[in-house]
Amino acid sequence: MSGSKDCGGHHKSPRKKFRRVITCILIFLLIILITILLIWAILHPSKPNFTLLDTTVYAFNATTVNFLTSNFQITVRSQNPNDDIGIYYDRLDVYATYRDQEITLRTRFPPTYQGHNEVNIWSPIIYGTMVPISPEYSVALGAEQMAGSVFLVIKIDGRLRWKVGTFITGSKWGK
Repeated sequence: MSGSKDCGGHHKSPRKKFRRVITCILIFLLIILITILLIWAILHPSKPNFTLLDTTVYAFNATTVNFLTSNFQITVRSQNPNDDIGIYYDRLDVYATYRDQEITLRTRFPPTYQGHNEVNIWSPIIYGTMVPISPEYSVALGAEQMAGSVFLVIKIDGRLRWKVGTFITGSKWGK
């Protein structure tokens, strides 16, 4: 009889070790993903609400050669409707358009943080000097001015991040 007994199971193959490591990594990543999805579903962040409160027109002059000079002061209210989530406004640009054509330069709001259920109010001046507009828009603008009202759209574009506790998300663009 031989003194050593070998059952052949002491030398595990590298392939089995590799499978176990990969399986553990995948299970770990799945747990993290499920945790993130649960947190997102529970907190369910909502976009901030923007309201145009007031507009003061200092200048609005269309020339016959298809140029527009305008100067407005607007008052904008921003409300964070989230109960547990803050919002970082990294960049917010406000401007006016007429029939989807920008008629003012973009004015940037200062970067700011808005806590949960908080309200911010800004009053920037937006303006455009000798902004070229298309000939057909120039005719329509003249007709609207003669009628006594001009339909403009105030737009706010920007980049924001959500803050939940100490966790801050990546950038998100909004319009």
